[in-house]
Amino acid sequence: MVNKYEERLGTERMLPLVFRMALPAVAAQFVNLLYSIVDRIYIGHIPGIGTEALAGVGVTISLVVLISSFSAIVGGGGAPLAAIALGQGDRQRAGKILGNGFILLILFTILTSSIAYTFMEPILLFTGASEHTLGYAVDYLSIYLLGTIFVEISTGLNSFINAQGRPAIAMGSVLIGAFLNIILDPIFIFWLDMGVKGAALATVISQACSAIWVLLFLFSRRASLPLERRYMKPDKGIVVAMLALGISPFIMASTESLVGFVLNSSLKEFGDIYVSALTVLQTSMQFASVPLTGFAQGFVPIVSYNYGHGDKRRVKECFRIALITMFSFNLILMLFMIVFPSTIASAFTSDERLIETVSWTMPVFLGGMTIFGLQRACQNMFVALGQARISIFIALLRKVILLIPLALILPHFMGVTGVYAAEAISDATAAICCTLLFFWQFPKILEKMKDQ
Repeated sequence: MVNKYEERLGTERMLPLVFRMALPAVAAQFVNLLYSIVDRIYIGHIPGIGTEALAGVGVTISLVVLISSFSAIVGGGGAPLAAIALGQGDRQRAGKILGNGFILLILFTILTSSIAYTFMEPILLFTGASEHTLGYAVDYLSIYLLGTIFVEISTGLNSFINAQGRPAIAMGSVLIGAFLNIILDPIFIFWLDMGVKGAALATVISQACSAIWVLLFLFSRRASLPLERRYMKPDKGIVVAMLALGISPFIMASTESLVGFVLNSSLKEFGDIYVSALTVLQTSMQFASVPLTGFAQGFVPIVSYNYGHGDKRRVKECFRIALITMFSFNLILMLFMIVFPSTIASAFTSDERLIETVSWTMPVFLGGMTIFGLQRACQNMFVALGQARISIFIALLRKVILLIPLALILPHFMGVTGVYAAEAISDATAAICCTLLFFWQFPKILEKMKDQ
């Protein structure tokens, strides 16, 4: 029997359904972003060491993103496949996808944590840490890695809750962790005088609570697609399918880390102040990219379910709403940041030199992001429709094919400005290419759908 929460994915009016599914995820991602930003705001205002500590924590971001991106293989690849299976009425396959995804997350945790602890200092030096900032980076990361399993579970399995038509439950996971982190940050950083170690400890505790929330729901009777031991036995076909589709969101997430390695290394040659500025810029960019991720978490299950159910009309209607919403939101927010960069910078630091640096680099850095909402809508549609190969190409295009070579080449002609300009050029080029590719391929994908 189809659960009422799943059934509404194929029956309710599309516009209210999309926003009912997406807004809790957007709100959750906003709050999740907030507690990430609060970490950096508090750290940036530590008396006497704020700017250097911010740069130290900033270089850990690349490694943290790389580790957490493995959860995207399960959440971004497994959850759409599970939603398609639910739309087809194949609940056993959906259960196997969830069970195998859980096992993969445990394996990813063991792999990434062991490597990160073994080669921590060489990795941090490679990502842009200097002799002045390395100590802060090690202090933060050595504690943060203790919570790797919690990050993998909470982010990797939360998408399966959305796939069951329960966005409010999924939102609860993020809200619990976010609010707890906001409360614990000042206690550990200032009251207990733990500095960056306190920020990391607050994050670990918060992530643990989020993971517990997710597991309690998936193991309960409230879940229409529960996490069951009988489906945890490794299934080669399931794992291969999950990896094939999950590689795209993994690349989207992990290449952010790779780019961070390249950008921080390039900027270190010009001075630590530019590494600190990049931390502010990347965090500001997240004000748009993170809510777009939340919106995608809301509309992807709808598309996947109706694609599995063979309903072309609802698939097209959902895409139209997602495209307009994501493009408009992203454009307005990017323009605000470009026009008022010093206002954004002042939230992170009181260092006048850093504020001035952010003020002139932000318009350069975010220029290409103004149309990036197009790519996020089209790229997530490819994932929702199970188009693994195209999704992988688009994921590689922006960061690996375009940004990394540009970030290495442009500084030879433009100095430090070239490092920031590389982001803008790659963002705009990738968005245009992805949009054109989608509108070429979308009609062909729809033609292959089974008519109901």
